Amino acid sequence: MKKLISIVTPTFNEEGNIEKLCKDIRNLMNKTNYDYEHIVIDNSSTDNTISIIKNLAKIDTKLKVIINSRNFGHIKSPIHGLLQTKGEAAILMSADFQDPPELIKNYINEWENGYEVVLGQKDTSDENFIKHLVKNIFYKFIRSISEIPLMMNTTGAGLFDKKIIEQVRKIDDPYPYFRGLISEITSNIKLIKFHQPERKIGETKNNFYSLYDIGILGIIKHSKIPLRIMTFLGFCASLLSIIIAVCFLLYKLLFWDSFTLGIAPILIGLFSIASIQIFLLGFIGEYVMNILVQTRGLPLVIEKERINF
Repeated sequence: MKKLISIVTPTFNEEGNIEKLCKDIRNLMNKTNYDYEHIVIDNSSTDNTISIIKNLAKIDTKLKVIINSRNFGHIKSPIHGLLQTKGEAAILMSADFQDPPELIKNYINEWENGYEVVLGQKDTSDENFIKHLVKNIFYKFIRSISEIPLMMNTTGAGLFDKKIIEQVRKIDDPYPYFRGLISEITSNIKLIKFHQPERKIGETKNNFYSLYDIGILGIIKHSKIPLRIMTFLGFCASLLSIIIAVCFLLYKLLFWDSFTLGIAPILIGLFSIASIQIFLLGFIGEYVMNILVQTRGLPLVIEKERINF
């Protein structure tokens, strides 16, 4: 009996890419010795994506469709799709062809060699140089402060053994940083380097806010260092303030008549301390907001419709 491989593709407004992607995956998998299911989970697209995948599902029963009741974001939807898989392994693949479908064979080969997780790692990229540079700096930064060895230049696309999917299901994190979560679960990870091409059709959904969301999520989920830095800065600032206050008090007592205090030092000190406090409160707020998300117990997504399940 053939092993079942599950392939998950999250979509949102991918009308120009999804039909070709489904065709390419079908052709690739039909040339292998594996059975497969292809799950497309759509985040309530506003273009023709939904009608296209519905028509494709009518003629291909291996294509399974989940349509979300609304757009639940780029973090939750892919993981919900992975949790619906039944294969011995699940492959996460984007719809924009920036994760080349040809990598599927490489993923499966390394999985058969004993790796529980096989991830695509961007070696080079056609994306904007500045954007690529900023991402590299961020990856190095978050890796340096993380308590676990996070993967560099990975998008989350790759293959995950059924055991890994079951562990993710047990953890039941309503808003996970998936790449970090995988590193928490196992170190049996294989990285496959590849050149990331440009998006074929359409515009990227990764705007500044979505990239910021991923970045902050990665930091607060896998590092206590920011909180420790806040404590350290608070202690140092308090100590410095006490020293300055004592110095000014002594200076005033010793030179009572000649001592004058300008307005500039007061304003500079006031605004400097206030800006630091606002920044630190904002960071603490990110941690508190994450706790709120965890305690509310909401599902990853709410489905509107299923096809071919």
